[in-house]
Amino acid sequence: MLLILQKFIWENVRDLLTFPLWWYSRGFKEVFFILLHSVKRANENMGVGLWISNLFTPMYGQSDWEGRIISFFMRLVQIIGRSIAFVVWLIIVIALMVVWLGIVPLTVFGLVVSITDAML
Repeated sequence: MLLILQKFIWENVRDLLTFPLWWYSRGFKEVFFILLHSVKRANENMGVGLWISNLFTPMYGQSDWEGRIISFFMRLVQIIGRSIAFVVWLIIVIALMVVWLGIVPLTVFGLVVSITDAML
């Protein structure tokens, strides 16, 4: 029974000590690639490049000058809106990365403050 308790305590202490190493190495790498894939998927879903490549192509085959003007401005509004949405998503992803990097130090700081306040 003592051996089981000793092994249990040792594994928990080891996990507690190696957790920051995992958090900032393999864990950060996994989160980075998940968020990078999310940004790539958002870029594909927004299709800003496709909208830009078809900016001067008339919509619905209307090649008269009114159709071309309407198509140009309609696509321009789409490009601006989709670009803004993509930049907002990119800012959210960067904020998530910053939160990932800062959550362990903030947690340790909070624990230290709580323990020192409880001791006083």
